[in-house]
Amino acid sequence: MARAHVLVLDDERSILTTLQKALSLEGYTVDVAGGVKIAEEKLAKTSYDIALFDVALPDGDGVTLLQKVRAGGNDLPVVMMSGHATVDAAVRATRLGAFDFLEKPVSTDRLLLVLENALRLTRAEAEAKVLRRQAGLGELIGQSRAMQQLREQVERAAKATATVLVIGERGTGKELVARAIHAASKRAKGPLEKMNCAAIPSELFESELFGHEAGAFTGATKQRRGKFERASGGTLFLDEIGDMPLPMQAKLLRVLQEREIERVGGSEILKVDVRVVAATNRDLTQMCSEEKFRADLYDRLNVLPLQLPPLRSRRDDIPELCSHFLSLAMAANDRPGMRLTEAAIAALSAHSYPGNVRELRNVIERLVILSPDETISDAEVRTCLGGGAVPAGNLYRAGVPFRVLSEEAERAILEQALTHHQGQMAATARSLGLERSHLYKKCKALGLRRADSEPDDVE
Repeated sequence: MARAHVLVLDDERSILTTLQKALSLEGYTVDVAGGVKIAEEKLAKTSYDIALFDVALPDGDGVTLLQKVRAGGNDLPVVMMSGHATVDAAVRATRLGAFDFLEKPVSTDRLLLVLENALRLTRAEAEAKVLRRQAGLGELIGQSRAMQQLREQVERAAKATATVLVIGERGTGKELVARAIHAASKRAKGPLEKMNCAAIPSELFESELFGHEAGAFTGATKQRRGKFERASGGTLFLDEIGDMPLPMQAKLLRVLQEREIERVGGSEILKVDVRVVAATNRDLTQMCSEEKFRADLYDRLNVLPLQLPPLRSRRDDIPELCSHFLSLAMAANDRPGMRLTEAAIAALSAHSYPGNVRELRNVIERLVILSPDETISDAEVRTCLGGGAVPAGNLYRAGVPFRVLSEEAERAILEQALTHHQGQMAATARSLGLERSHLYKKCKALGLRRADSEPDDVE
């Protein structure tokens, strides 16, 4: 079985023959090319594991071919070789990503070692990329159809280079999506810079994004790189993009178009290689119609839109999220062995969660910290949630026992009745056609608070 598929580019037939024989004896599958044009044709048709490029060729040079390969997004490991190597050629090849630079005549032992090292490193990087992708997507928890579709969209977005706009309510996990896109992309080894546009004073926006020179303004005692420079080769996540001031929107649009910046107080034009992922919980189309957000910037950002589902639309994912957040909270607060009862999970699943996944995580952590026992009950959950009623239309949930559903419905009815009668038990009992003692027993069993002072042992 062949160890790897190699392309050897050289204009000397004797060298091609020698290398082909030597590599074939070691188990490699070898293709040869006597010129740049032939090599380009082979690269277009075949997926190679590694390549050897000569520098000087009759119809071009190997370094320029390497540049074309990289420009096309191909991360093929390439080893350069030359009989009259120059320092400039070696430096240029290294900057373009050549794995090594060998001088002719090439030692077979040296060549085999270089190829083996290059292939080993390539395999390790491929495995690391898979792990990074899995780790990023692994944070997007849930098996609902909405989450399956979201993970598929994130994977597709990660493979692209276009700007992404993540749209969703607060707490839906927009930053998680940005991290997953970065982790699964070719930029994963580069930096991921984050900026919350709602948290930056308008007068500091330009400096924060583009940096500044020493003396550019009062307090600028030294040069500072901005977010775009620090994110070079990686990803810049602009959260709450709808809160960016209009003057800065025009400058951001120019950067996205020109891919260059200028520090505040400086005159040097700096090229930037950054992918932007923006996020918002606001209706940018409405803001555009009200002239509160630039329509041309919206078009530039909205190349790959990703809509995040609110938690209330994927309630089937709540038990899995509870388990995940419970594990995190136990580890963070040194409370091992905690568990949620079936009724507690049902109560958590019934809540409306205006704060979405972030709210659920906070609730679970609060329960872990405050629960006196290892077992967290549904009564503790209701207290933690403030006694929220079961939302209409969500009384039935597959897999939840009838007893639990019935208790939730009773609790919701009694809470609404008590609220209507301002907590007065007598009036509430009369309106429901119940004996007051029976209403007290129900409230006690369901863990509901009462406004009057009737003792708990009423019969």
